[in-house]
Amino acid sequence: MTMPNDIQRRIEGFAFLAAFAACIPAANYLIQHVGTFCLPDGGPCVIPVAPGLTAPSGVLMVGLGLVLRDLVQRRLGLWWSVGAILVGAALSAGFSAPSLVLASAAAFLFSELADLLVFTPLQKRGLVLAAVVSSVVGLIVDSVIFLQLAFGSLDFVAGQIVGKVWMVLVAIPVLILLRNRDQRIGMAAAS
Repeated sequence: MTMPNDIQRRIEGFAFLAAFAACIPAANYLIQHVGTFCLPDGGPCVIPVAPGLTAPSGVLMVGLGLVLRDLVQRRLGLWWSVGAILVGAALSAGFSAPSLVLASAAAFLFSELADLLVFTPLQKRGLVLAAVVSSVVGLIVDSVIFLQLAFGSLDFVAGQIVGKVWMVLVAIPVLILLRNRDQRIGMAAAS
């Protein structure tokens, strides 16, 4: 027996919401504990993201979070996304080392709001285009704010942007599959 489409969409939406919320503490854990090397004196643990480029290791979770926020909005609506942004900022503050609390919460809040402002008007043109463009805007805002507040430097900005773009690129096939499935379901319901 198959589930009605609206129930399936809500279940998917809450799964995206849970994954989105989990990205925040995961990113903060990674940046403090996992990497090819960790910089001394409270510096981040870093990973290679391209030849000659490194970035704080939380970059992968943040890039994924930008795409998941768009999926939350698509499945649950704008206000769930706004709520998720606020909860995500609070979680970020609760799971960060004291030196990263302000940087992480501020970067997350402002990048997600920038992402939201771009995604909302573009979503009618297609999930993939809207998610990609809004994620790129969000990842740039996140990178600049986080690095400046956390470390007083933009040394890792290129690596941050590249690492987050990798996660957006990895998500594109999933976004295309979801869009195509939604279109098939919509056409089947209309006939």
